[in-house]
Amino acid sequence: MTRSILISGAGIGGPSLAYWLGQLGYHVTVVEQAAGLRTGGAAAVDFRGEQVALLERMGVLADIRAQQTGMGDQLVVDADGRTLTRFPSALFSGEVEIDRGDLSRILYEHSGNHAEYLFGDRITALDQHDNGVDVTFARGAARTFDLVIGADGLHSAVRRLAFGDESRFRSDLGYYVAAFSMPNTFGLDHAGLIHNEPSRYLSISSGRDSSRAMIGFVFAAPPQEYDRRDVDAQKRIVTAHFASVGWKAPALLAAMRDAEDLYFDSLSQIRLDHWSTGRVALLGDAAWCAGPGGNGTGHAMLGAYTLAGELAKADGDHRLAYTRYEQIMRPTVEKSQKFAANAGRFLAPATQWQIRRRNFTYRILSSPIMSGIFTRMSAKTANTGALESYPLPATAAH
Repeated sequence: MTRSILISGAGIGGPSLAYWLGQLGYHVTVVEQAAGLRTGGAAAVDFRGEQVALLERMGVLADIRAQQTGMGDQLVVDADGRTLTRFPSALFSGEVEIDRGDLSRILYEHSGNHAEYLFGDRITALDQHDNGVDVTFARGAARTFDLVIGADGLHSAVRRLAFGDESRFRSDLGYYVAAFSMPNTFGLDHAGLIHNEPSRYLSISSGRDSSRAMIGFVFAAPPQEYDRRDVDAQKRIVTAHFASVGWKAPALLAAMRDAEDLYFDSLSQIRLDHWSTGRVALLGDAAWCAGPGGNGTGHAMLGAYTLAGELAKADGDHRLAYTRYEQIMRPTVEKSQKFAANAGRFLAPATQWQIRRRNFTYRILSSPIMSGIFTRMSAKTANTGALESYPLPATAAH
């Protein structure tokens, strides 16, 4: 029976999987390149529909509700600050929304008693054989594990080592996103503002922490050449694409120069013919990154639950478990990838006419007569996969 499992990545999918595997009696190690838990950043993540049932089954729903952003509607405004339409809270915030850093901390706390965490290290080589996987680390001593799971995001090192170069599997959607936090000097309270110019999107929002504002940029662009470790270069790219934008863009760009928590990346999807090779498997964005609106966080947690459950059902037979895991999850994530492929065009329409058409649509959807229908539609997009029932120990119930 499989007993020792190494997970790469301590974001969302990794700690979720560590929790379930630990409950099932596996010896779990999580390695994370960052020196500590990533609790900063400006991103918020939301859950809806059956995803909320999974949070309750995992025993984290109460903690998440206690830390939820409580965001209301977000107003779309013109360059003079006049309201054009509103995006209902159900669109971006779902049934419950939480800052990604807070969610990461909660999942770490729930899994910490069930796993060994190695921060400040990373996998540099994998050598599979009949008895396990020999793993070489950048800093720590080499070790052997029965299985290795890559839950290390869009730019997964495990995927590169086990499957090949990222360029073979990554499909760029033609947009980039940047986000950071700054002092809330805008008077926002559980609310947000959005401004568009052709192919560009800016947002300011403030949720649970009224002293901080979360800033977002989305823009259409061909592939950009930059070093992912060079934050100053990333800031220059954002500045170049928003230098001519009005509204509050000049002030936001000025604040970004001093930001220490900038997130910057392409909107991309990962498409693999299979998510496992031998004893190595992938989870979350490492396997199927969909992009904004693709239920990435919810599906990473659902995938973790499914993978752990299938390993338990297969009594540790990783070949059978990996096959069942993919059979269950692939239809789910393919639906989400299809839905998320249009996220860039929705957030940053290419022309003024397309911006006006989107705004008109949401004026209708946010009307009192349509609000209930819209909320049900939003929940339906998240219910793309069934929540399987797995035999878990009594200690897994909360």
